[in-house]
Amino acid sequence: MVKKRIISLLAAATEIVCALGLEDQLVGRSHECDFPESVKHLPVCSEVTFADNLSSAEIDKKVKEILSDALSVYQVNRDLIKQLQPDVVITQTQCEVCAVSLKDVEQALCNLLDKEAQIVSLEPNDLTDIFTNIKTVALALDAAEAGEALIETLQERVDIIRHKLKFVDTRPTVACIEWLEPLMIAGNWVPEMVEIAGGKNILGQAGKHSPFISWEDIQLHDPDIIIVTPCGFSIERTMKEIDLLLNRPGFSYLKAAQNNRLYIADGNRYFNRSGPRIVDSIEILAEIIQPKSFSFGYEGEGWIKFSF
Repeated sequence: MVKKRIISLLAAATEIVCALGLEDQLVGRSHECDFPESVKHLPVCSEVTFADNLSSAEIDKKVKEILSDALSVYQVNRDLIKQLQPDVVITQTQCEVCAVSLKDVEQALCNLLDKEAQIVSLEPNDLTDIFTNIKTVALALDAAEAGEALIETLQERVDIIRHKLKFVDTRPTVACIEWLEPLMIAGNWVPEMVEIAGGKNILGQAGKHSPFISWEDIQLHDPDIIIVTPCGFSIERTMKEIDLLLNRPGFSYLKAAQNNRLYIADGNRYFNRSGPRIVDSIEILAEIIQPKSFSFGYEGEGWIKFSF
């Protein structure tokens, strides 16, 4: 196998490359690529165009302002990329807010390199797409066999959960909140993951972008379980703003509140990343939704139960 110089501008793609055993071929990363820990020494080829200490509402406002002006939420370091001379650059077209986009990369590479670099653009909308993306990256990096082996391992873990829940009749309704202000419910791959993990997903649609919703919609559906996984937020970061949910009118009357079934999960490390750890996210959901059937050891690190 001929080694390639890889720049990954998507955290999930960096995780895929490493899971394929090709970490030594990475020469650059995005500002969000932080797993595994060993990639943090790599040159950072992108940055966000606004401060990272803003509130949920402030982030939402800033992002909407930037996109309305046809600007990018991210900046790509052209000079650094030129120095690194990549053979492959991995990015995405799924969401302009989540990571560096294909448009940004194409503009950055235009007449920049001394050679033609292959751009691999991923667009995961559901769980099947995530597995397909792993295969796409593996093929681009001449690691098809490693890709198939990785997918098989991940699929086996999913199948174990499916099989164990085959005869479980009690499936609580679940609302996965992806943003606190304004309220956004999780879409894309999350609804399917909830169903695999033994719950009944409400509001968000599988394969569709996460929609903004009204508080009245959540009250109307009155979920048995609420899981809060804001995009890009750690558990600690979410805890700083959890009052945005708790102080909503009538929150204490919801079934999830009455039955003490409000959970906070690490969206940044797990749910929002469309890479191999998406199966970790399914296992986290299984622990939360069907605790009598599953205990994978993520509690405290990947998720916590909110104490009222």
